[in-house]
Amino acid sequence: MHSPSFQLSRRTLIGAMAASTLTPLPAMAQGSSASQALRALLERSEAADAALNPLRAARTGKSAGALFVDPLGDDYAKALRANKVVALADLKAIDRTGLPAADRIAYDVFDYQTRQTLTLFDSGLFEVQRMAPLNPSFGLHIEFPDFLSSGAAPFATPADYDAALVRIDGFVGYMDSTIARLKQGRAQGYLQPKVIVANVLAQVDAMLKLPVEQSPFWTGITRMPDSIAADERKRITATFRAAVEGKVYPAYRSWATYLRDTYLPDAPEAPGLWAMKGGDALYAWDLARHTTTTRSADDIHQLGLSEVARIRAEMEAVRAKVGFDGDLKAFFEHVRTDPRYYCKTPEELLGRFKAIEERIWPAIPRLFHARPKAPFEVRPLPALGDQRGTGYYRVGPPDGVSPGILFFNMSMLGTRPIPTLETLTLHEGIPGHHFQLTLAAENADLPPLLRHGQATAYTEGWGLYAESLGSELGMFTDPMQLFGHLDMEMLRAVRLVVDTGIHAKRWGRQQAIDYMLASTSMAPRDVVVEIDRYIAYPGQACSYKIGELKFRELRTAAAKALGPRFDIRDYHHQVLSTGALPMDVLDAKIRSWITAGGGKA
Repeated sequence: MHSPSFQLSRRTLIGAMAASTLTPLPAMAQGSSASQALRALLERSEAADAALNPLRAARTGKSAGALFVDPLGDDYAKALRANKVVALADLKAIDRTGLPAADRIAYDVFDYQTRQTLTLFDSGLFEVQRMAPLNPSFGLHIEFPDFLSSGAAPFATPADYDAALVRIDGFVGYMDSTIARLKQGRAQGYLQPKVIVANVLAQVDAMLKLPVEQSPFWTGITRMPDSIAADERKRITATFRAAVEGKVYPAYRSWATYLRDTYLPDAPEAPGLWAMKGGDALYAWDLARHTTTTRSADDIHQLGLSEVARIRAEMEAVRAKVGFDGDLKAFFEHVRTDPRYYCKTPEELLGRFKAIEERIWPAIPRLFHARPKAPFEVRPLPALGDQRGTGYYRVGPPDGVSPGILFFNMSMLGTRPIPTLETLTLHEGIPGHHFQLTLAAENADLPPLLRHGQATAYTEGWGLYAESLGSELGMFTDPMQLFGHLDMEMLRAVRLVVDTGIHAKRWGRQQAIDYMLASTSMAPRDVVVEIDRYIAYPGQACSYKIGELKFRELRTAAAKALGPRFDIRDYHHQVLSTGALPMDVLDAKIRSWITAGGGKA
């Protein structure tokens, strides 16, 4: 009989936290370069971050020490802040002027991100966030089941299964921590709105209705390889059943009881951060974090109104071109309700994605010098599709073989319009997130900070900019696909208006829903999901347009300054070659490239 290889205890977790703490770098030996010092710092900082986020580390094929770390725990908070204090001090000791160009970019990104995290702590907003942790879009109560069921968690050996059980124990601890933080927030007046609580409750109830054998926590058992011996199979199956039935489901039931009976009655009706204690400061932080700019809510709101007006005029032109007899509102309803615009089966939808991908690839060399080694795939969203949005892209391990995957929501096919599929493929796949994330991950010359870094305005801005390349790639020849493209762009413009409207201008939830329904052809159910996502994840929705407009601005500036020397492939190489950057860092890089005369190098 094999005994488990891992055991989870408070001692284990504290030890993992101690191992994740960044200690000051020793003084560099005489003659060591600034670049060596920076790379050493980035490597140690990346390892410390990975130790605090082992699920993310596992998705990138790295070992992080601890198998699960509770992001709501005090040990996590202490280690994170201590790491950033040490990292900033070490960074200041490095001579930036002695760095080569790529390392100067890494220096600037690291400086920006480190200061941003320390500002979160120093402002007190880290504690506020911990007391308001519910997120129906990206909360661990749905992200962790995805991790176990989507292929990110390995299930090849008995040790893998034992590791998964340790992670499950850690997850159950996180579920308990969430209730503790919610109680703390409730006592101090930091309450999340009713709509967030209700949506999380719906997800919890949906999870609890699943038989154990259909639960995403059981997926590893259904995939158990034949190479595992019979006695081990029996042991693993029994321990997983005991974990899911005796730990996971009771944790979800505890959430259901506390949220429904205690928290929900006190939660405010108003959906915006403005209504929560400290909410105005938190929203300003969220906007700055996601857009990587200092633009105010009022400025972003006005930008959104301007973009909505511009795109609406282009939509009217397409409506006239297809000869639709009715106004734009009627055209939206036509797209929402005509069955010819919707697939009947998931297989049909997957086939359409594949056909679109095959049309894009031949035109890629017109706009790009290189393509990712890793393939691109579309797969069904792993868990709770009827409780979630359209889907998301997830980059694979940087081995050049594992695919980057668009996990697409296959539930309610009647709300997934065919006219948007070309644009979705461009954004989430080729040349959108698949190029942007995978090309960086496959570039071994970049430090991990740039290979696997995140900057929402860059990442989502590139995805939206990639949509705009459709005509140059031979797409949108069908007027309805062009309308679908404009419809998707309109969604991102509307986001600027409704996100700031909800969180800064005191819009109600229904006001935001009505505005989006009047401006896009999105199905009412999807509009509700979108609006509720903005309520739960403030500021993130504003990053798409802010980033896309910066990519477009820099392209225009480069083309004007370089004239006949401008090559779009060179520009795309420049913006993609150093990973996700804050907008100011991207702007400085491209303008320096322009001043140097352009080119691929």
